[in-house]
Amino acid sequence: MPEVSENSKVTISVKTLLVIGVGMATLIGFWYSLQGDIEEAKALPKHEVTRIEFQMKDELIRETVKNNGEDLQEIKEELKLIKTKLYE
Repeated sequence: MPEVSENSKVTISVKTLLVIGVGMATLIGFWYSLQGDIEEAKALPKHEVTRIEFQMKDELIRETVKNNGEDLQEIKEELKLIKTKLYE
């Protein structure tokens, strides 16, 4: 393994330097874009959930659970029917 010292020479191609430069410029651009988006989001008013909105979402979730339970019962009944036909 070669030793690294003050007299060691490192060779980097121009292509490699360009790739590193473009990569860094891209990352810096993303960083500033993200910071701008964060500042814009901070300036927006906060969305507060109203009581009516909460109730509507709650009702929707409860109705979905109820429908899923009914569907499950139908599937169980069909499975019993399939088992009885299978083992006849």
